[in-house]
Order: sequence, then C-alpha cells, then structure tokens
Amino acid sequence: MRILQLNVWTGRIKGALLDFLRNNDFDVICIQEAVWSNGKQKELENFFATVDQIKEASGLEYESRSSNWGMRIFSEDNIMEQGNAILSKSEIAEERNDLVHNKYGIVESVQDFYEHAYTLQVAKLKNGLNVINHHGYWKPTPMGDETTVEVMKKVANVVRRISGPVVMCGDLNIVHEAPAMRELGFLRDLTHEYHIDNTLSGLKFNGKVACDHILVNDAVRVKRFRVLDDIVSDHKALVAEVVI
Repeated sequence: MRILQLNVWTGRIKGALLDFLRNNDFDVICIQEAVWSNGKQKELENFFATVDQIKEASGLEYESRSSNWGMRIFSEDNIMEQGNAILSKSEIAEERNDLVHNKYGIVESVQDFYEHAYTLQVAKLKNGLNVINHHGYWKPTPMGDETTVEVMKKVANVVRRISGPVVMCGDLNIVHEAPAMRELGFLRDLTHEYHIDNTLSGLKFNGKVACDHILVNDAVRVKRFRVLDDIVSDHKALVAEVVI
C-alpha cells in the first residue's frame, strides 16, 4: 500500500497539487489544512483545491473529514470548513473524530484562529488497516511546550488502544526530538528512522524543520519511505510503502 501524508496549505497551489495527485497512485491519503464548503463550493474552488477536487484527482472513492474550524466567506450564512481528511481506496468500515484541544468554532478574529480546535481522526479500513490523521497543536517552536505534551498525551491514549495495524500521519508541528513525541514512543517514527531533517518546501518558512511524520506500529512492515521534492504546498509530501 502507498500512503501519502501532506499538509495541503488549504490547496492554494491548486494546479500543481491536483496534477501531482493525478500523476501518482496512492491507496491512502492523509491531508491537513484541507478546505470545503457545503454552500458556495464552486466559488471556493476558484481560489483553493477543495477536498472534493483532491478526492476526484486522486481517484480514491472513500473519505472521512474532520473540521477544526469554520470561517464565513462569500455570504454571512456560508461557512468554509478547514480541517483534516482521509481518502482511501479501501472502504472505511468505522470512523471516529476525537476532540483533543479546544472546541470547534467560527473564526472571527486572529485570537479565534489561534484557539481553534484540534481533532484526532481515526478510520478503520475494511482491509484491516487503522489510519490515524492529526494536525498537531502549533507553537512557534518545533519543540512545542507543556500544552503540546498534554495534547499529545490525549492523542496517544486513543492510538494506544487501537488493535491491529496502525499508520499515523500528520503535520504534528513538532520534530522527533520534542518532548511531546515521547508520548508516541510505542510507534516507529519513519521521519526519524530515515534521517529526514526537513519536510518544509521553503515557500512559507525558511530553514529545515522535520515536522511532518508517518508513524507505524509493529503490525506494519515498511518497504520504502520517501520525502518528495514536488512543490505542491508549503510542506513536502511524505510517501510510505507498507505491507499489513
């Protein structure tokens, strides 16, 4: 199975992102900072690659979404959602979304944005794989802080109870050396194992920060792991080829 991890940066590099997905074949895609709207979808697509367009370009049939916050756009009653999505070639048998920090709300100010919700998305596929998708709590430092540790403890408590093969993807907003990553010490961090020192494309932030991760448990055999240089976001795409 080929698994893609990518923070899509609201799909603002639309053409390159959609072409990348059309030209590659993935069995599972985990994305963060994804956007969609239940109202003025076509208007939104003038600016961003939405989850619907990403799903179509990837050719994957099944999906699960989890919104972290909403914003009014185009009209007072139309909400653009931003959050996480799992796309899969295999049917999703079960799904759950756990709130791990703050609560969902409509962003009206900068303060609202920095206090938005963080969710943990879990999808059990019919082929037996448990896929976990998470956009980590953000602080200006990739080492995180005490809150980062507390949020990751909540994440780890959910993941630890899942039986069977597990693949966890996410822009976790921290590097492997951060204290919060010790909460996930029961998983293998492929970003660390393969000595990846940078997962940012350079479009937004300078410097090297390996804040994007794919983690697996012992029930998953890793055949290959790569970080691609395609410019499709402010983050790079991570691809793991695994066997369950």
